[in-house]
Amino acid sequence: MPLTNFGSILNFAEDVEKLNHGFYETAALNPECADYKDTFTELGAATGKNIKIVQRSRRENVTEMILEPIKDFVRTPFMDECDGVDTMSSTESLEKAQRLEEKAFNYYTVASGKIKALPEVSRVCKALAKKHKAHLAKLEEL
Repeated sequence: MPLTNFGSILNFAEDVEKLNHGFYETAALNPECADYKDTFTELGAATGKNIKIVQRSRRENVTEMILEPIKDFVRTPFMDECDGVDTMSSTESLEKAQRLEEKAFNYYTVASGKIKALPEVSRVCKALAKKHKAHLAKLEEL
């Protein structure tokens, strides 16, 4: 499904953050992932904050939603499934977390370029990309 305007970009950003948040909350409760529980809990809290950032940005810039059509931007490369998180091994959940963070980083990086005409929102996307890059680095250290 194409992302054709400001509203669709931030709606999908919220979907990405909610997916990651749900993954981390479930993975933190998975007994197989006990070694990573603290990290998953911390990243779950961070994605919860990201949801609020995206929602606030959408609210504060709502008048811009009808302007600036977006071209050549689709959801597919940034989508992922999180089925079976509660039964994944620690290795599987760590690998999945890394893929989710990489996809989120890539999404926000591309989105920030697509909405340059809206500098405030573009900055929010760049900041969220930076956060996901830091999450990825944290996961790669484990």
